[in-house]
Amino acid sequence: MEKRIGVVGIVVEDIEISPKVNAILHDYADIIVGRMGIPYRDKGISIISIIVDGSMDTISAMTGKLGKLTGISVKTALTKV
Repeated sequence: MEKRIGVVGIVVEDIEISPKVNAILHDYADIIVGRMGIPYRDKGISIISIIVDGSMDTISAMTGKLGKLTGISVKTALTKV
């Protein structure tokens, strides 16, 4: 299957859900090239940026699981090829 490279942006509005976010990211560690997390304490949120390299199916499965969590917003930008 064709691989894509991209970035996944995650906004965590409910810090209590962070362990579930980390568990999902751990499950997909094989497609994660890099990760940067910034806690925005003044606003009570965290922002996570993840560089991924994997198939569309795998990336979509990961973002789908993340998107189902309450208090989480997820957006993805991927290469066309």
